Amino acid sequence: MDQDPDIPPFAPHFAFSDRGRPIRTPAFVAPQFFTDPDAAVAHVRQLYGAAVGFLRDALREYARTPLDLNTPVARLRATYPFVRLRTYSATAPAQHGLRSRLSYGFVAGPGRYETTLTRPDLFADYWREQFRLLLDNHGGPLEIGLSGEPIPVHFALGEDAHFEGELDAVQHARLGEVFDLPDLTAMDDGIANGTHVPPPGAPQPLALFTGARIDYSLQRLRHYSGTSPIWFQNFVLFTNYGFYVDEFVRLGLAEMTRPNSDYAAFVEPGNVVTWRSGLPAGVRAALDGPVGAPPTRLPQMPAYHLVRADRSGITLVNIGVGPSNAKTATDHIAVLRPHAWLMLGHCAGLRTSQQLGDYVLAHAYVREDHVLDEELPLWVPIPALAEIQQALEGAVADVTGLDGAALKGVLRTGTVASTDNRNWELLPDNLPQRRFSQSRAVALDMESATIAANGFRFRVPYGTLLCVSDKPLHGAIKLPGMADRFYRERVDQHLRIGVRAIERLRAAGVDQLHSRKLRSFAEVAFQ
Repeated sequence: MDQDPDIPPFAPHFAFSDRGRPIRTPAFVAPQFFTDPDAAVAHVRQLYGAAVGFLRDALREYARTPLDLNTPVARLRATYPFVRLRTYSATAPAQHGLRSRLSYGFVAGPGRYETTLTRPDLFADYWREQFRLLLDNHGGPLEIGLSGEPIPVHFALGEDAHFEGELDAVQHARLGEVFDLPDLTAMDDGIANGTHVPPPGAPQPLALFTGARIDYSLQRLRHYSGTSPIWFQNFVLFTNYGFYVDEFVRLGLAEMTRPNSDYAAFVEPGNVVTWRSGLPAGVRAALDGPVGAPPTRLPQMPAYHLVRADRSGITLVNIGVGPSNAKTATDHIAVLRPHAWLMLGHCAGLRTSQQLGDYVLAHAYVREDHVLDEELPLWVPIPALAEIQQALEGAVADVTGLDGAALKGVLRTGTVASTDNRNWELLPDNLPQRRFSQSRAVALDMESATIAANGFRFRVPYGTLLCVSDKPLHGAIKLPGMADRFYRERVDQHLRIGVRAIERLRAAGVDQLHSRKLRSFAEVAFQ
């Protein structure tokens, strides 16, 4: 249709009418079919680049255009790319003979499946693998096109873009009339929670997260961690004490002095990057992550990254104390689809036979953290994952040099209870102690069950290895001198055990890591 001369264009692109109101979008691109994963990824990248380029250009023009409250405005919209798969037989994977032991890479039955896609700079390699598995297992083709899901303008900007200061009061007030803003009603976790029911005629989901939900978490992740999501690695360690950060920084910087290290960079909050000595220029350029300066103050949950070129390095996040932080961090890191996350922290030992500095390998969890009760009911079991358990136990043996009875003397496998009440010892009538005894718990903390439960919920392999730092039921409470001595003697070893466990998991291969225990009988195809 012809452009209304009374309406500021902001961007000279194709326009159409929605109930009489002009909506301007990028030029229409018809969906295309692909049987080559590389070509499919390249087309997604092209569609996404055109969409965000349109919104960035339009926003710049909007900021330059004077408005009053009565100036007519057009709606400016760009949408996420989608990938779609149509299948006509529930037995297609078996007929192709290509279904592997992986717990993902295929759909549950005949139908139409799709998801929206965002941030090719982060997810191109991930998509390529998911596309390849779908094509191998179902024969294809994959359909790539533009969805009806709008890209909120805030999510279309670069990580360092801040446009609010360029807008006057009227432009601020009318921003939502012109551009799509983040809509939290379209970003829920119904797919991951198993409660999503597509409307009649709508497609089944291909992935746990839509493009907008991913973009929302990427924004939050950068805010909470102080680093760009592009630096996050596929293996994640969580801790609840800054002492572990100190040791990880020491370890990471030491790796950067080794010319033959498998790690390419060490990244600290503020995107402060230390490159490995002798790193080839081509590897450095390929990493292509932002580089910044130390922040004036640390973020709430600072992240540190020991980076490998294939993104299989190690990220350490200090989530601090409490299940709320543990849920927040894992809610957002989950969209990056890591291969595993592990909890390394301190706990209260509940058995008289335990000594300060002993390790606890969790094989079950008592969930009294209360932060996931609505998303994941308490009747849902959180199973131990054999691959993780074996890697952690083997890592303890590797680092301590112990085996057999000597190893069992410092490592106890048992139930870990997590509570949201830091002063549980002070509750009357000894009710918490009674419950912990009935559960056979051997240790207590505030984060481990939350991290494990969210790993189960988001299909991310998880594990917990804690270190006993006090025994409040037996008179050994944390006192400053005792804590200092314990930290000096155990933190370095505990962290090296966590790193060694990840090395074992990486060496075994991700094909062996992702467990079918985390997948339902009607599951999304993407990892």
